[in-house]
Formats: sequence, C-alpha cells, structure tokens
Amino acid sequence: MARILHLSEFTKGGIETHLNEVLKRQSENHDLYLMVADRNSNRDSLHIRSDRLIMYPYQRKPSYFLKAIKAIRKTVKEIDPDIIHVHGTFAGVFLRTLFFFRRRRPVVIYCSHGWAFLMDTQSWKRKIYAWVEKALSLRTDYVIHISKYEYEMAMQYGLPRDKSVIVYNGVSDATLSEGAPLPVNKEKINLLFVGRFDRQKGFDLLLDVFNKHQFANVDLYLVGDTVLKDVEYHYPDNAIKIGWVDHADIDRYMKACDAVIVPSRWEGFGIVAIEALRNKKPVIASNRGALPEIIHDGVNGYIFDFDNKEELAGIIRSLDRSVLNAMGQSGEKIFRDRFHSDDMNEQIEHLYEAAAKITKSRYSATVNEYV
Repeated sequence: MARILHLSEFTKGGIETHLNEVLKRQSENHDLYLMVADRNSNRDSLHIRSDRLIMYPYQRKPSYFLKAIKAIRKTVKEIDPDIIHVHGTFAGVFLRTLFFFRRRRPVVIYCSHGWAFLMDTQSWKRKIYAWVEKALSLRTDYVIHISKYEYEMAMQYGLPRDKSVIVYNGVSDATLSEGAPLPVNKEKINLLFVGRFDRQKGFDLLLDVFNKHQFANVDLYLVGDTVLKDVEYHYPDNAIKIGWVDHADIDRYMKACDAVIVPSRWEGFGIVAIEALRNKKPVIASNRGALPEIIHDGVNGYIFDFDNKEELAGIIRSLDRSVLNAMGQSGEKIFRDRFHSDDMNEQIEHLYEAAAKITKSRYSATVNEYV
C-alpha cells in the first residue's frame, strides 16, 4: 500500500470521469488523497471520502498561481505522500515548479490529459509549451501519454522517451438506470453531444453545420455548457440544450440516442467516445488527435475531416438507423477489447509498483530509467 496524492486543476468534464475510475479502483489498495481547485470541481460527485478531499481557492488567472503553489506545498508537507499523481497541464506546472530546486521529493507521475503544445494555436506558443514540459520533466518520474498520437507528437517535441508510457483512458461498464430514458422523437435520427461548449470541442463548428443545413430528419441533444468563460451561441431549431447532468445519467442519455458526435478541434483522447461505445452507440468524430485511434471509419462510426464542414454535413444527411445499430454492436466489442477501465488501472498499478522501488532518500529520480 502506498500513500498517494492525486492533484488536479478543474475536474468538470472528462477529467472527473478519469479520476473517479482511478479512485474507485485504488481505494481498495492505497491510502488516497485528492486535491483539486474549488472552481469547476464538484465535491459531491468525486469518488473519495470528504476527509480525503482537499479543495483550494483558485481561478485560471495569474494572480492565483502563486497561491495555488503555496496551497499545494502545504498539502504535500502535511500528507507526506509516497507518490503524487498529477493530472492536467496547470497542476503539472504548479507541482513540479515547487519541486524544481528541491533535492528530495516524492515520486511524481504526470499526465497532461492532452498536451498544450498540440493545441490549435500559434507555432511560437507551442514551442514554449513544449520547452516548459521538457524542463519540468526533470522533476518527473513517469509521463503518461493517453494515446499513441500524444506519445508520438511528444517524442517529436523532445520529451524524454525513457520516462514515457502510453496508457489509454478507460471506463467501466455502463451503469444500470431505473429512470425513464430521455424522451426522443423516434421518427428522427437523434444525435448527442456531451462536453464543454468551447472551441477545443469543436462546438462552434457543430452549430455552424446545423444552422446552415437544418437537417429536418435529425434532432441534436446538447449535454454540457461553457466552463471557463461565457460565450453566446446561436442554436438551431432542432437543437435541445440540456445543460450539465450528473455523470451517472450519461449512459441514460446515450442509450436514448442513435449516435454520439465528437467534433473536436484537438483531443488528447476523447472519453465521451468510449462511453458511447460501451453503450453500443457509434460515434461521428473529427480526424483530430487520438479520435481515429478509437473510431474506425465505417466500423464503429464515422471520421470526418475537421477542415471540411461539408463532409460532416454529408455524413449527417446519410445517417441510417439500421446501419448505426450495427456499428454500435461493433463498437461495444472494441470498447471491451481496448478501452475498459480494468486495463487502464492495471497499467497504472504497474507504474506504482515500479515507483515503490524508488526510495525517498534518492536525490533525483531522473538519474535512473524506470520504464
């Protein structure tokens, strides 16, 4: 048994799903703590005891960064963890900056959950992000990449190969819900979007396509909302905005619809996609990031070129319920073969077992190769 501190920034969205899968499994074997920001993190839906949950005041503004680092330092000193498992770019910067000039520290396992240097932004910004990640990797024992795409791109940007491992995200079996399914019009094809209403998720592109083409035979259900800032969107008449829902109800919404759409601009992985597969629902996904590793065009869904809106429109116009049902069956098999949480948690546990061999008296974890 190890004392493990999981550290994250915001948890709303896919990161909460991932954390809950990990916490649920690790609570059986380890002494667990979780530290997250109090903004956009829901204490009631995180699967950890209230006395093991530390929430710090935080917003994604420079004036809060030093406060966050101080709060993390205080928590690390009080808990004295064997392993700190860091989730997300900002949490990774805060924690490893704290340790950068310290000779002794706990084992640090870091997962960005989507590299900042792969975002759709200016080239000079991507180079700076990559430089920061390379520098901070000096105070990292393992770097978890959540897809082959993330791994290969990180290697091109110079991150350490000998500390890197690929661990696909995974989810457990679908929940059984006694509640009534989402009422949908069975005379239409019902598509579901789940996630943040922001640029990364391609939400603007999705609405542009639906506003332009209407799709009289399709209804679009929207689960989620904006997170970091309020944005005004023009919603088409056939879009039904639901808002954020309890994660336990996600399967109920997916079961009610015919397919799930994931039109991301960039995506380190795409947990919504594998949640759809476990519910026997095909996925219409962009060709960005790791999504083509999850969705095989014509097998368990459709892949469209993000830069070609008309290609997405053509796919939506051609949707056939019987074809979608067959794709859904194929998708469930792919989920069980490759994306179940049991596989993910076993791989993470192997990392912890290797990390347990690193003594707290060592001056730097970077002098050895552990993977």
